[in-house]
Amino acid sequence: MSPAPADTAAAEAAALPCWSGPVDPRPLEGGITNTNFVVEDAGRRYVVRIGGDIPVHGILRSNERAASRAAHAAGVSPRVVHARPGALVIDFVEGRTLTAADVADPAYLDRLVDLVRRAHQEIPRHLRGPAPLFWVFHVVSDYVHTLNEAGSPHAPALPRLAEAARRLHKGVGPIDLVFGHNDLLPANLIDDGRRLWLVDWDYAGFNSPLFDLGGLASNAGMPPALRDALVEAYFERPLVDELRRRFLAMTAASLLRETLWSMVSEIHSRIAFDYAAYTAENLARFEAALADFEATER
Repeated sequence: MSPAPADTAAAEAAALPCWSGPVDPRPLEGGITNTNFVVEDAGRRYVVRIGGDIPVHGILRSNERAASRAAHAAGVSPRVVHARPGALVIDFVEGRTLTAADVADPAYLDRLVDLVRRAHQEIPRHLRGPAPLFWVFHVVSDYVHTLNEAGSPHAPALPRLAEAARRLHKGVGPIDLVFGHNDLLPANLIDDGRRLWLVDWDYAGFNSPLFDLGGLASNAGMPPALRDALVEAYFERPLVDELRRRFLAMTAASLLRETLWSMVSEIHSRIAFDYAAYTAENLARFEAALADFEATER
């Protein structure tokens, strides 16, 4: 199920019962799994996310709502003002959305590590309901099946990508479980001048901390020295070869998942977005990350 057309979604956002009177939802750019709006009501601003479950991507809005509430209780995400199936209203954060250059700036490192670690450790203390799991190697396998069943033009590449996933799975090895955000794009990080916020919990679930660290590093294009510093700061110990290898395996896996996500979206999404270009970009980044991992095997 893809997000609703913008005019239908705007009408749905305007009709939510949480408003004190008539409102005029204004489109908020950037969403590629939701249709998003900014709404001003009674002198305050809110973000409204309109979108139903997307089974092909494993998105269940009930999980997103639970994670969003727990993330607010943990102090890492804005307050949930109103929620119902297909709609989520949260406080608008007055701040600046981070860019890849920001995330790759060493000056942000300690603040990012603190935010991610608090999310991993504190959110489970507040989470209610079923425990969602996001395991990248299952996601990759499911996407491969989806693409083959749909006759994707990328089908000839899938056996090689599936074999790479098997090698990466072995390379990651045993894991610890934390509560992961699992979509650490720079656009999901906001700096209000005093603190960082983490938003958009569509893919949240228990996972290895290496997935969020790998995603944070790869999505921002961190250079190797900063990637190493990120892992050392998170685990608070020197980076030994075995941990570096596991981290590189998960980093490549995160990029493989993003590549396959885009391939699936080429077929299933109705959002006006150049998924083909996004697929090509992420496939190139995955190949480079896979080469980094394979270099540790020699």
